Amino acid sequence: EARRPAGPESDAAAIARRERGEDGGKGTLIIIPAHNEEENIGFVLDALSSLSLGHDVLVVNDASTDATDAVLQGRGQRSLRLSGNLGYGGAVQTGFKYALRHGYDFVVQMDGDCQHDPRSIPKLLEEVQSGRADVALGSRFRGELRYTVPLFRRWGIALFRAVVGSLTGLPITDPTSGFQAMNRKVLAFFAGDNY
Repeated sequence: EARRPAGPESDAAAIARRERGEDGGKGTLIIIPAHNEEENIGFVLDALSSLSLGHDVLVVNDASTDATDAVLQGRGQRSLRLSGNLGYGGAVQTGFKYALRHGYDFVVQMDGDCQHDPRSIPKLLEEVQSGRADVALGSRFRGELRYTVPLFRRWGIALFRAVVGSLTGLPITDPTSGFQAMNRKVLAFFAGDNY
């Protein structure tokens, strides 16, 4: 079920504005999958709001059993509530399908548990909007916000880092990152049955 934002502009008005090219055809949606994030989602949304990036934000509530939905409703936050838990990938893909259906040209995906620094969104988007990359990956291990990873996860990330690095020849520091920016071409691919 979709909820309208508390602000003055409805989804239909935002889509019409993008279709008329009044935002330069560069509409960006920030997608935040959330499952039982009542304690964190408010901090993430406050951090985004404080940056005044001007992007739309959609929280995909993956059938949370805590008060995540109440927090979102209390803020008037645009959200989708899944009736059953689809897991992280299903929640993210739901957001991708929403973005594609509503005409967004770019998407930023970030987690709802404070792992990602929203101040890095402009840098991620710059790589994609400039055409230098179709996808830009953020890292939890660079910049000011440092993420502490449990030992067993560090081993898995190190293995993925080695595999991805050998396949791409690129120094990927966080191959399992949920902090990404992508263009519409990649969005369409991930919104399909490929994800």
